[in-house]
Amino acid sequence: MTLREKQSIFAKLIGYLILRTYDMGFELTLGEAWRSPEEADRLSKTGDGIKNSLHTQRLAMDLLLFKDGKFLTDTLAYQPIGEVWESFSTPDYTCCWGGRFAKKDGNHFSIAHGGRK
Repeated sequence: MTLREKQSIFAKLIGYLILRTYDMGFELTLGEAWRSPEEADRLSKTGDGIKNSLHTQRLAMDLLLFKDGKFLTDTLAYQPIGEVWESFSTPDYTCCWGGRFAKKDGNHFSIAHGGRK
């Protein structure tokens, strides 16, 4: 599967995830989707990201979760939607939730590519 094909699948699946999140009684605002290589490099130097982030390839997005108007920052609060996201995986692509691999990245949703999540 090409990068461009994965990018289109990612965009479609993020839409599905947003709708499912609202069906589960949460609200969302959109966080960072695309990240420039320069910003990824800067964040990697501060320990707040990785240099070759999937955000730079349009395969990752951060979503900000709310319940009853309250902003939820704890990674565990994202677990229900993280599990929904992971359930979208197929043999052709893997949907990865940041809460599985980084304690403070529960709001990260991506499709694996080139060995990265």
